[in-house]
Amino acid sequence: MLTRLTPKHYAESVFQIDINLLKKKQIRGLIIDIDNTLVQWDKKYASDAVKAWLLELQETGFSICLVSNNTEDRVVVFNETLKLPAIHRARKPRRGPFRRAMEIMGTIPDTTAVIGDQLFTDILGGNRLGLFTILVVPLEGREFWWTTLVRKVERHVLKAVLSNYHMDK
Repeated sequence: MLTRLTPKHYAESVFQIDINLLKKKQIRGLIIDIDNTLVQWDKKYASDAVKAWLLELQETGFSICLVSNNTEDRVVVFNETLKLPAIHRARKPRRGPFRRAMEIMGTIPDTTAVIGDQLFTDILGGNRLGLFTILVVPLEGREFWWTTLVRKVERHVLKAVLSNYHMDK
């Protein structure tokens, strides 16, 4: 079970993700979580830095699809200026939203990465389909009550996962 919760890559933030590694792995599509990955849970919009990072990814040739377990309203408001393909109420770690995102981007598991802050949703969901999974440290700030509860369990699992972790290069 721990292998399904182990990310292929780990980064302190989305800004620390090695884009050259993704190119080397022939990744073309990025499934990216929103809350606590790109922006704090209680923030409505992406910062200028996040917008610039997403634009740089697109200019570098990556397709992007936002995939969130949050509501349609939340995802639509966040995505107003970004205008990226997006899936709301994804129910990650279910496989369906990841498959739908790959269909939207025209990618397959071998050419798709998932970027997110949670083991039990983003990493587990991506690993179930054989995607290249990237765990980022969650952004500081308030969180949805359920996420706060899950994080307590996740901390214990994360210790075990990271003790066996070998960064994919």
